[in-house]
Amino acid sequence: MCGVFGVFGHAEAANLAYLGLHALQHRGQESAGIATSDGKQLSLYRGMGHVIDVFANPQIKRLAGTSAIGHVRYSTAGGSFLKNAQPLAVDYSEGSLAIAHNGNLTNAEQLRTMLEERGSIFQSASDTEVIVHLVAISKQTTIEDRVADALNQVDGAYSVTLLSQDKLIAARDPHGIRPLVLGRLDDAYVVSSEPTSFDLIGAKLEREIAPGEMIVIDKDGMRSSYPFGTKPRKMCIFEYVYFSRPDSVLDGVSVYEARKNLGRALARENKVEADIVVPVPDSGVPATIGYAEEAGIPFEMLLVRSHYVGRTFIEPQQSIRHFGVRLKLNPVGTSLRGKRVVVVDDSIVRGTTSRKIVKMLRDAGASEVHMRIASAPTSWPCYYGIDTPTRSELIASNHTVEEINKYITSDSLSYLPLEQMASCVSKAKVEEFDPEDGKTHLPVQNEALDKDSFCHACFSGDYPVRFEKQRGPRQMRLLDI
Repeated sequence: MCGVFGVFGHAEAANLAYLGLHALQHRGQESAGIATSDGKQLSLYRGMGHVIDVFANPQIKRLAGTSAIGHVRYSTAGGSFLKNAQPLAVDYSEGSLAIAHNGNLTNAEQLRTMLEERGSIFQSASDTEVIVHLVAISKQTTIEDRVADALNQVDGAYSVTLLSQDKLIAARDPHGIRPLVLGRLDDAYVVSSEPTSFDLIGAKLEREIAPGEMIVIDKDGMRSSYPFGTKPRKMCIFEYVYFSRPDSVLDGVSVYEARKNLGRALARENKVEADIVVPVPDSGVPATIGYAEEAGIPFEMLLVRSHYVGRTFIEPQQSIRHFGVRLKLNPVGTSLRGKRVVVVDDSIVRGTTSRKIVKMLRDAGASEVHMRIASAPTSWPCYYGIDTPTRSELIASNHTVEEINKYITSDSLSYLPLEQMASCVSKAKVEEFDPEDGKTHLPVQNEALDKDSFCHACFSGDYPVRFEKQRGPRQMRLLDI
C-alpha cells in the first residue's frame, strides 16, 4: 500500500501536504515525498523514512507554491531505495510533471519492455514510472488528454495524483480497487487516499472520486470525466480489514464499524469458553471490541504495543519483520496468568507472527490461547498493491485450518468466511443527512453491497483484473546506497 495526497489553490500547499501525509503514515513508512508548483516550475523533495523525519522545516520552506502532491510509500514494485521514492518528477517536451501513485500496474513489465524498445530510459524500478513515459510519448495535445491516454494503456489498480505547473489531476481505476477522495478547504481543493487527512487540516469531505473518474483542477475550477469507462465496483475488502485507519469512511462505509461487525460475526461463528478477549494491536482492536460485546467476555488490552515500531505486515525485509514481533508487542503477564485467552487478529499471512504471539502469551502464563481471525484465510497473493508473499509462502494456501492451528500452537483457530466478511462491511454503511427532508438516508451508491462488490482475490483467488506473471530483471539495476 501507499498513500497519496494533493492540494490545489492554497498558500500553505506544502504544509498541508505534510500534514496530509502525516495522517496517511500508516499506509507506507519507507519513504515520503512532496512536489509543489508555483505556477511556473515544480519543486520536489523526497527522503527515506517517516514523514516527520524526512521533512524538517528547511525542506518545507523550499517547497514553494500554491499546489502540491505528496506520497508515502512501501514497496510492491521496485526495491526500497531513494530512486523509487515518490512523487516522481520529470521535465518533458510539454513542461514539467510530477506523479504519486497508490496501487500496482499488472502489465507494467510488458509496457516497460515496449517503451525501452522505443528508446525510453528508466531511472527507477517503480511501475509508476511507466505512466510518466506513456504521458511523454502520447500524441495528445493537453496534459489531461495525455494522462487519460496513458492510463487507458495500463491494467491493474491505481489511485493517482499528477501535478503540472498549472493543474492537479487525480484519477481512479475503473474498478475503484484503491480508495481516493475529494475535499474542500475554503477555496482550495484537496484529494487523498483517506478522508482522515482532511480532518487533520480542517477540510470538508465532498465525495469519493468514483471508479473510472478523472478530475482536473486548475484556475478555472474542477471538471470531471470518465475517460477509462467504468466496470463493476471492486473496492479492496482488505482496506476495511487492515489497511485503512479505523476513523476513515470509505465508499460510504465506516471502517471502524465494519471491523466491529467482523468481530461480532467471528464470535458467533465459533464459540469458545474463555476468561478474556485480547486484541493484537492496533488493527485488531475494533474487531476485538465487537467480539467481546457479542460473546459477553471481558475485553482486555494485554498485548502492549510499542508505538515506535512500524506495522510489521508492511516492513519490506523479512529479518525486520520477524524481529519486529518481539520488538513491537509485550504481554501483561500479571493479568494473563491462569487465564483462558481469546486472541483476535485481522489476518494470518505466513503464520510466523501468530506463532510467536501464542508462545508469548503462554510464556506469560495463559492457560489456553484461542486464535480468532477477523477475515478469511489469506490463500492468494495480491497483484493490486498489497505486498503479500508468493502463494507458496502463504500458510493458508497449502495447509488446512487444523494444520495452521497446530503450527501456531494455539488451542483452537477460527477464521471468518468470506461471505460473512462482505456482509459485515455492507452493514457498516454511514447514513447521510438530507437537509431537504430533515432525515438520514443510506448512501445510494452503497445500497446493495455484496461479495461481488469487493475485490477479495487474496481470499478467493478471483482476480478482477488480468495480470501477467512478472519476469526477472533483464539487466542489472543501479543500486542507490
